[in-house]
Amino acid sequence: MPSFAYKGRNAGGQLIEGVLEGASSGAVADVLLGLGLTPVEIRETKAKTTKAAAGGLPLFKPKVTQIDLLLFSRQLHTLLKAGVPIMRALGGLQESAINPAMKAVIQDVRESLEGGRELSASLARHPRVFSSFYLSMVRVGEATGLLDEIFLRLFEHLEFERYMREQVKSALRYPMFVVVAMAVAIVVINIFVIPAFAKVFQGFGAELPLMTRMLLGFSDFMVTYWPEQLVLLIGAIFVFRRWVGTVKGRHDWEGISLRIPIAGKILHKAALSRFARSFALGMRSGVPVMQALSNSAQTVDNSYIARRIESMRDGVERGESLLRSALAVGIFTPVVLQMIAVGEESGAVDDMMDEIGQMYQQEVEYELKTLGQQIEPILIVTLGILVLILALGVFLPMWDLGKVAMKR
Repeated sequence: MPSFAYKGRNAGGQLIEGVLEGASSGAVADVLLGLGLTPVEIRETKAKTTKAAAGGLPLFKPKVTQIDLLLFSRQLHTLLKAGVPIMRALGGLQESAINPAMKAVIQDVRESLEGGRELSASLARHPRVFSSFYLSMVRVGEATGLLDEIFLRLFEHLEFERYMREQVKSALRYPMFVVVAMAVAIVVINIFVIPAFAKVFQGFGAELPLMTRMLLGFSDFMVTYWPEQLVLLIGAIFVFRRWVGTVKGRHDWEGISLRIPIAGKILHKAALSRFARSFALGMRSGVPVMQALSNSAQTVDNSYIARRIESMRDGVERGESLLRSALAVGIFTPVVLQMIAVGEESGAVDDMMDEIGQMYQQEVEYELKTLGQQIEPILIVTLGILVLILALGVFLPMWDLGKVAMKR
């Protein structure tokens, strides 16, 4: 697209200059008006071809982040609610976007709209940025004429998703650090410390204790066969990633992850919280139950639970009630099933699902806050066992040697 250098005055009469891309000078004028600027001069100019303007090198090309999508949804809601036409709103967002990748996406959406496509179809041209759930909600907004409200609900949903991920990362940071530190300590001790003691033990001329022999054997194995172990570790990681990359492998692994002690119940509740919140959002926005279930299944971030929710959709499609379908999949607690039953009887399924989402969210927050306290005893016991093994293996021969010296 050509670039246009413009001069305009804001509401205070101040002269503003800059460069904008647009299909024509008229399109640039619409963008300026949408930004609250009165065009004074618009002329075509050569586009900047620097690496910075192009978005950097291909290998380091920026991507659209969740923060970009959050800002896009919130700002578009504000502009549409204020009565700004969609083209002007998108033009303003394109101008204010900091991320070059997001700027390019908004520009493509604008061009698609100018070509006569609907907003949902224009957004669908970027499936890596806008999820199926996002697109479905936008289609509902187009059909009902409530796009501004839909974008506000999408913003709240995305903010909830971001909050949950940040909480999980924060809670797992300390345990992961401790586990990695313990693994590094074991490697250092077996490669550097124990071999040094082995030279001392060889001069004793006596049979070593079983614990010491086991430590020396394990240390010798690590020192002698470390290339093979490194290759095996890399190969195992590669095979695991390939397995998880398949549909069946990912489904099986994410089902196994739900049974991991302590962490599994957090992942389970977090996924169900996302499902309940997104399902309530779809129902309140007028999305049919079948479509709402399909859309919600795409937001749980767990293929195992997503397949169970799809089974719920199949049950509802066969004419079963939402309660019976939820009972059949076996992923909800009796309390949740009771709330679903109340929602169906009262005709307020969306309200009940929203309460379920909030209940699960509160439970996840509590679990995350106490995660360190739950894991800490396990880490302390494990670390104590390792220290005990090391102490017995290293100091028992020295203790025996001391007793022999005292007898002499």
